[in-house]
Amino acid sequence: MLSAQGLTLTFNPGTPIETRALRGLSLEIPTGQFVAVIGSNGAGKSTFLNSISGDQLVDSGSITINGEDVTRKTAWQRADKVARVFQDPMAGTCENLTIEENMSLAMCRGQRRGFKFATNRKWREIFREQLRRLDLGLESRLTDRIGLLSGASVRL
Repeated sequence: MLSAQGLTLTFNPGTPIETRALRGLSLEIPTGQFVAVIGSNGAGKSTFLNSISGDQLVDSGSITINGEDVTRKTAWQRADKVARVFQDPMAGTCENLTIEENMSLAMCRGQRRGFKFATNRKWREIFREQLRRLDLGLESRLTDRIGLLSGASVRL
């Protein structure tokens, strides 16, 4: 469950360009529920999502994920609890790495690892099966660089 209570965030406080982006925002999302965040330009959608992911810390309020207070934790400390799909298909991927290598990075999200994590036969089969379910022929392209794929394929 995700719980956000009384979130406030002000950009450039005390200046002529002060902007109150979040003003006491509260929201509870039960486990397993999907939510769409909609609103006009400047409504605070991205700021809210950035505060949940830890990319932007709030001025006040609390954020709890599955009972754990993550309000003051950084994005990497929340990485095993929060995932996002960005509008830009290349955001969140490494275009010079292969599909398989990108999936390996995602598989290890939130865990300590060095650059020797690589992939192995077991993971390769898991990735192949996950991609096969999409029915786009990507399971045979595990060694292709992700930068060669269409934007729609990358988002999937």
